[in-house]
Amino acid sequence: MMNLTLCNSVEKFLFHCRYEKHLNPKTLKAYQCDLGQFWQFVSNIDPFLHIDGIGKDVLKEYLKQLSPLKPKTFKRKVATLKAMFNFLEFDDVLEVNPFRKLRIKINDPHILPVVMTLNEVKEILEVLYKEMRGFKNKSRFKQFEYARNIAVVELLFATGIRVSELCDIRIENINFDSGILKILGKGDKERTIQIFPCDPLKRIQEYYSYRLLMNHSPFLFVNRLGVKLSTQSVRLLVKRISEKAEISKKIRPHTFRHTFATLLLEEGIDIKYIQTLLGHSSIVTTQIYTHVTNLKQNAIIINQHPRRNMTIGYLNNG
Repeated sequence: MMNLTLCNSVEKFLFHCRYEKHLNPKTLKAYQCDLGQFWQFVSNIDPFLHIDGIGKDVLKEYLKQLSPLKPKTFKRKVATLKAMFNFLEFDDVLEVNPFRKLRIKINDPHILPVVMTLNEVKEILEVLYKEMRGFKNKSRFKQFEYARNIAVVELLFATGIRVSELCDIRIENINFDSGILKILGKGDKERTIQIFPCDPLKRIQEYYSYRLLMNHSPFLFVNRLGVKLSTQSVRLLVKRISEKAEISKKIRPHTFRHTFATLLLEEGIDIKYIQTLLGHSSIVTTQIYTHVTNLKQNAIIINQHPRRNMTIGYLNNG
């Protein structure tokens, strides 16, 4: 057994994640953040504490400190710690993983995703198209900017891709004639999506005609400096136009993904196909949308069932 400090143990685990497991940079960043927070907590107790000196009592105190966090955040930070201690046990740094002596129950409330109606999506798109028409005679950059905004939102709704996937699209991964788009999703898993119907593809083609005048960045969506469009920029865009469309729901880029999946289910598309389109590793993740459509089905039964207007004479005369 090795006698490592917590700092050395964290470095060893992150090396394993980066060079052996080849985890996504965003996952690595989250791990660094979570483990840095844990290291700070342990340092306040004993800056020279070795990894084998961290027992269940230390973990309990740390979990108590994390308890005010939202369940999802709490769950992620615990999972990060568990992953590190599991690795250290497997790699013979630790004889026993202290998490084995803990029973942790996290009450994560089941919250259904926010979903837009088709009419709400239409209202958002109409805001964008109206802005585009207003700048037809303005500077070419303004035309570029509004063409890009339309292409971004149309693509979010047409494909249900994640905002990070959208921002990472490279020009080489899209066929502007056929509408075939290659996406590199979570865990570096590649999937192919057909951009359809025709209108979203036309808007992307129009945007690209402006994009050709920009620098030679390999990314499809760029800002005014020719730098890859950030996920935060897309979030701000979606927030601005949804507010301008006077939609009361809190709309984020991911809301288009939820809406895409839910409306496809309501059209009778098999959930397995939707799983593939969304790039979910497990169908369990996709099944959250069945709960949303069940609510829609209930509304249909209540408001449109033919029995609702049927009157029974015998009951009325009784």
